[in-house]
Amino acid sequence: MQPATPKQITIDLLRHGEPEGGDVLRGRVDHCLTELGWQQMRNAITHVAGRDQKNLWTHVVTSPLQRCSAFARFIAQDLGLALREEASWQEIDYGDWDGMPLQYWREQAAPMFREFRQDMSRLVPPNGEDFISFKDRVLQAWQNLSALPDGSHVLLVTHGGVLRVILPTVLGMPLNRSQPLHIPFASFSRIRLTADSDRTYASLVFHHTIA
Repeated sequence: MQPATPKQITIDLLRHGEPEGGDVLRGRVDHCLTELGWQQMRNAITHVAGRDQKNLWTHVVTSPLQRCSAFARFIAQDLGLALREEASWQEIDYGDWDGMPLQYWREQAAPMFREFRQDMSRLVPPNGEDFISFKDRVLQAWQNLSALPDGSHVLLVTHGGVLRVILPTVLGMPLNRSQPLHIPFASFSRIRLTADSDRTYASLVFHHTIA
């Protein structure tokens, strides 16, 4: 009996563009996009997909937070695709830190992040979501994508923190030492999954193709 041919799934990862609200820490704070943020995301997909968007993606998946979901809804409607909003793709819940000005937050969080660089379990935002729980929910959602049909091409609109789980996992980097990865607003990356009955393999095709 011939072994089953592994299926291939392509996943395009798009971080949201610039949100309203200024230079603050955003976890579950639900700011909408600025006009610049919309343009950043339009530019990102146009740069990658050109005019062939209608023949590229088969699924559009998004975090429910509006800095992701508003643009994802626009794209899904334009392509005539159902939109999948999934809470698993939300940013980490920063609890009491959420919405803090970044300069102040860096001062408050610095001791915990020093510990985090040695031990991932040490990142526990006060009244928020600990990093280990965040990592586990993101990686479970990531694994679920491998159940899609062969040939699927997903546009996943999500957050910087989520990408700092997925990309280092694919690259074999320590998740608590991912700072060298540049993941700006509207960063666009592509990963190809090859799934057989026993295992799913992932390879990074490209990362953040526009400056």
